[in-house]
Amino acid sequence: DQDFDNYFSLLVIAGNETTRHAISNITRALIDQPDQLRMLQENPALIGEGLEELLRWASPVYHFRRTATKDTQLRGKDIKAGDKVVMWFASGNRDDEVFADPYKLDVTRKNVDNVTFGKGSPHQCLGANLARMEIRLLLEELLPRIKDIEITGEVKYVRSNFVNGIKAFPVKVTKA
Repeated sequence: DQDFDNYFSLLVIAGNETTRHAISNITRALIDQPDQLRMLQENPALIGEGLEELLRWASPVYHFRRTATKDTQLRGKDIKAGDKVVMWFASGNRDDEVFADPYKLDVTRKNVDNVTFGKGSPHQCLGANLARMEIRLLLEELLPRIKDIEITGEVKYVRSNFVNGIKAFPVKVTKA
Protein backbone atom coordinates (compact mmCIF):
# COMPACT_ATOMS: atom_id res chain seq x y z
CA ASP A 1 0.00 0.00 0.00
CA GLN A 2 2.81 2.42 0.85
CA ASP A 3 4.56 1.78 -2.49
CA PHE A 4 1.26 2.35 -4.32
CA ASP A 5 0.66 5.62 -2.44
CA ASN A 6 4.23 6.77 -3.00
CA TYR A 7 4.02 6.03 -6.73
CA PHE A 8 0.92 8.17 -7.22
CA SER A 9 2.27 10.91 -4.97
CA LEU A 10 5.38 10.99 -7.15
CA LEU A 11 3.27 11.28 -10.32
CA VAL A 12 1.26 14.18 -8.91
CA ILE A 13 4.28 16.02 -7.51
CA ALA A 14 6.44 15.44 -10.59
CA GLY A 15 3.70 16.66 -12.93
CA ASN A 16 3.04 19.75 -10.87
CA GLU A 17 6.65 20.71 -10.25
CA THR A 18 8.00 20.30 -13.77
CA THR A 19 5.09 22.08 -15.45
CA ARG A 20 5.08 25.09 -13.14
CA HIS A 21 8.85 25.44 -13.26
CA ALA A 22 8.80 25.20 -17.06
CA ILE A 23 6.13 27.94 -17.17
CA SER A 24 8.14 30.18 -14.83
CA ASN A 25 11.35 29.70 -16.79
CA ILE A 26 9.54 30.28 -20.11
CA THR A 27 8.06 33.49 -18.70
CA ARG A 28 11.49 34.63 -17.52
CA ALA A 29 12.94 33.92 -20.96
CA LEU A 30 10.20 35.90 -22.69
CA ILE A 31 10.74 38.85 -20.35
CA ASP A 32 14.51 38.74 -20.91
CA GLN A 33 14.08 38.37 -24.67
CA PRO A 34 11.06 40.58 -25.49
CA ASP A 35 11.52 40.15 -29.23
CA GLN A 36 10.52 36.50 -28.77
CA LEU A 37 7.47 37.51 -26.71
CA ARG A 38 6.39 39.96 -29.41
CA MET A 39 6.79 37.33 -32.13
CA LEU A 40 4.49 34.96 -30.20
CA GLN A 41 1.95 37.73 -29.62
CA GLU A 42 1.97 38.88 -33.24
CA ASN A 43 1.80 35.35 -34.63
CA PRO A 44 -0.04 33.04 -32.16
CA ALA A 45 0.60 30.03 -34.43
CA LEU A 46 4.21 30.24 -33.28
CA ILE A 47 3.12 29.23 -29.77
CA GLY A 48 2.39 25.68 -30.91
CA GLU A 49 5.28 25.63 -33.36
CA GLY A 50 7.71 27.18 -30.87
CA LEU A 51 6.69 25.12 -27.84
CA GLU A 52 9.55 22.63 -28.16
CA GLU A 53 12.03 25.51 -28.34
CA LEU A 54 10.49 27.06 -25.22
CA LEU A 55 10.73 23.70 -23.43
CA ARG A 56 14.33 23.28 -24.60
CA TRP A 57 15.11 26.63 -23.07
CA ALA A 58 13.21 26.05 -19.83
CA SER A 59 14.52 22.57 -18.79
CA PRO A 60 12.71 22.29 -15.42
CA VAL A 61 14.83 19.31 -14.31
CA TYR A 62 18.63 19.44 -14.36
CA HIS A 63 19.45 15.73 -14.38
CA PHE A 64 18.44 12.12 -13.82
CA ARG A 65 20.73 9.37 -12.63
CA ARG A 66 20.43 5.78 -13.72
CA THR A 67 22.33 2.58 -13.09
CA ALA A 68 23.68 0.75 -16.14
CA THR A 69 22.17 -2.73 -16.40
CA LYS A 70 24.79 -4.06 -18.81
CA ASP A 71 28.21 -3.20 -20.14
CA THR A 72 28.07 -0.72 -23.01
CA GLN A 73 29.94 2.12 -24.62
CA LEU A 74 28.82 5.71 -25.05
CA ARG A 75 30.84 8.06 -27.23
CA GLY A 76 33.92 5.91 -26.79
CA LYS A 77 33.61 5.64 -23.02
CA ASP A 78 33.17 2.27 -21.36
CA ILE A 79 30.21 1.96 -19.02
CA LYS A 80 30.07 -1.17 -16.90
CA ALA A 81 26.97 -2.82 -15.50
CA GLY A 82 26.30 -1.20 -12.13
CA ASP A 83 27.96 2.13 -13.03
CA LYS A 84 25.98 5.24 -12.19
CA VAL A 85 25.23 7.37 -15.27
CA VAL A 86 23.82 10.89 -15.20
CA MET A 87 21.83 12.53 -17.99
CA TRP A 88 22.11 16.32 -17.74
CA PHE A 89 18.98 17.67 -19.45
CA ALA A 90 20.12 21.30 -19.28
CA SER A 91 23.40 20.38 -20.98
CA GLY A 92 21.71 18.26 -23.63
CA ASN A 93 19.35 21.12 -24.41
CA ARG A 94 22.32 23.45 -24.98
CA ASP A 95 24.40 20.98 -27.02
CA ASP A 96 26.04 22.96 -29.82
CA GLU A 97 26.36 19.76 -31.87
CA VAL A 98 22.55 19.59 -31.96
CA PHE A 99 21.43 23.23 -31.72
CA ALA A 100 22.90 26.13 -33.67
CA ASP A 101 23.45 29.06 -31.32
CA PRO A 102 22.15 27.01 -28.34
CA TYR A 103 22.17 29.91 -25.87
CA LYS A 104 19.70 31.90 -27.97
CA LEU A 105 15.97 31.41 -27.57
CA ASP A 106 14.43 31.27 -31.05
CA VAL A 107 10.73 30.40 -31.22
CA THR A 108 11.08 29.98 -34.99
CA ARG A 109 13.72 27.25 -34.60
CA LYS A 110 12.67 24.13 -36.53
CA ASN A 111 12.91 20.45 -35.55
CA VAL A 112 13.78 21.10 -31.91
CA ASP A 113 14.78 17.68 -30.62
CA ASN A 114 15.00 18.61 -26.93
CA VAL A 115 15.43 16.26 -23.97
CA THR A 116 13.36 18.30 -21.50
CA PHE A 117 11.04 15.44 -20.52
CA GLY A 118 13.51 12.65 -21.19
CA LYS A 119 14.18 10.90 -24.42
CA GLY A 120 12.56 7.50 -24.60
CA SER A 121 14.30 4.86 -22.56
CA PRO A 122 15.34 4.72 -19.74
CA HIS A 123 13.33 7.80 -18.76
CA GLN A 124 10.42 9.40 -20.51
CA CYS A 125 8.15 11.63 -18.44
CA LEU A 126 4.70 10.05 -18.25
CA GLY A 127 3.08 13.49 -18.16
CA ALA A 128 5.07 15.06 -21.00
CA ASN A 129 2.10 15.35 -23.37
CA LEU A 130 -0.13 16.76 -20.63
CA ALA A 131 2.55 19.30 -19.67
CA ARG A 132 2.94 20.35 -23.31
CA MET A 133 -0.81 20.86 -23.61
CA GLU A 134 -1.05 22.82 -20.34
CA ILE A 135 1.83 25.12 -21.27
CA ARG A 136 0.55 25.68 -24.81
CA LEU A 137 -2.96 26.49 -23.57
CA LEU A 138 -1.63 28.85 -20.91
CA LEU A 139 0.45 30.75 -23.46
CA GLU A 140 -2.39 30.85 -26.00
CA GLU A 141 -4.72 32.35 -23.41
CA LEU A 142 -2.26 34.62 -21.58
CA LEU A 143 -0.13 36.22 -24.29
CA PRO A 144 -2.97 37.95 -26.19
CA ARG A 145 -4.16 39.48 -22.90
CA ILE A 146 -0.93 41.19 -21.90
CA LYS A 147 0.68 44.28 -23.34
CA ASP A 148 3.81 44.05 -21.24
CA ILE A 149 5.31 42.10 -18.36
CA GLU A 150 8.28 43.24 -16.33
CA ILE A 151 10.20 41.99 -13.34
CA THR A 152 9.67 44.24 -10.32
CA GLY A 153 11.97 42.67 -7.74
CA GLU A 154 14.51 39.98 -7.05
CA VAL A 155 13.87 36.66 -8.77
CA LYS A 156 14.68 33.86 -6.32
CA TYR A 157 15.46 30.36 -7.49
CA VAL A 158 14.76 27.08 -5.73
CA ARG A 159 17.93 25.95 -4.00
CA SER A 160 18.36 22.61 -5.71
CA ASN A 161 20.80 20.73 -7.88
CA PHE A 162 17.87 18.71 -9.29
CA VAL A 163 15.04 21.16 -10.06
CA ASN A 164 15.48 24.33 -12.12
CA GLY A 165 12.72 26.25 -10.40
CA ILE A 166 11.80 29.79 -9.55
CA LYS A 167 10.64 30.33 -5.97
CA ALA A 168 9.78 34.04 -6.07
CA PHE A 169 9.08 35.97 -9.26
CA PRO A 170 7.58 39.43 -8.69
CA VAL A 171 6.25 40.90 -11.94
CA LYS A 172 4.03 43.71 -13.14
CA VAL A 173 1.64 42.87 -15.95
CA THR A 174 0.10 45.53 -18.15
CA LYS A 175 -3.11 44.33 -19.79
CA ALA A 176 -3.54 44.61 -23.53
